[in-house]
Amino acid sequence: MDGQVDEVILAGSRSDFSVWGMFSQADIVVQAVMMALVLASLWSWTIIFSTWLRVRKVSRAADAFEDRFWSGASPEELYDGLKNRISHPMAMVFVAAMREWQRSLKGTGRGFAERLSIEDRVNKVMRIAVSREMERLEGQVGFLATLGSAAPFVGLFGTVWGIMNSFQSIALTSNTSLAVVAPGIAEALLATALGLVAAIPAVIAYNKHASDLSRFAGRLEGFSDEFAAILSRQLDDRSA
Repeated sequence: MDGQVDEVILAGSRSDFSVWGMFSQADIVVQAVMMALVLASLWSWTIIFSTWLRVRKVSRAADAFEDRFWSGASPEELYDGLKNRISHPMAMVFVAAMREWQRSLKGTGRGFAERLSIEDRVNKVMRIAVSREMERLEGQVGFLATLGSAAPFVGLFGTVWGIMNSFQSIALTSNTSLAVVAPGIAEALLATALGLVAAIPAVIAYNKHASDLSRFAGRLEGFSDEFAAILSRQLDDRSA
């Protein structure tokens, strides 16, 4: 009996406790959980960097556009230069408003009702453009929130499954030695660790991107309000 215990202890001492060793020795279900978490983590990092680059690019483009817009050039001149090469959300909002503005001015009267109709249509077009551009800019950021909330529980499932296997090993060998249960428990805990590795950066990145996107959406809405005021003044001049 003592010889059998010694053999089990020796087998446990030979277990590979490196990350790859624990993965290769784990149960197929635990391996599947680990692989799913690793793939989800890699995909989340792709989303994190692509979103960061996308937001930085459109923010710089918006800075350049606002410099041109407030430099004194007329909206018509800016529209002529941008309508065929729209490259960022703020330009899209501006072009959509100008297109509706010019279309609405054709064949309309100068009465109060016509003026309200034009302003209402332009404001609606800009709201729709802002919503559409923000949806496009957000991309798959929502996946980060999903991963951040689900990954720890997926890892916990792998851990519970691995510990169940460890207890089954105890029952089959009638041996409570740590050499029997330690490898299985270590493999199971690795699943939880991978779940946290996937979840923590995803949660941090989601909060950062959500804040940046919210600020940019506010910037677009602020520009829309300012541009609507400019167009309203032009309508006043036309009605005078």
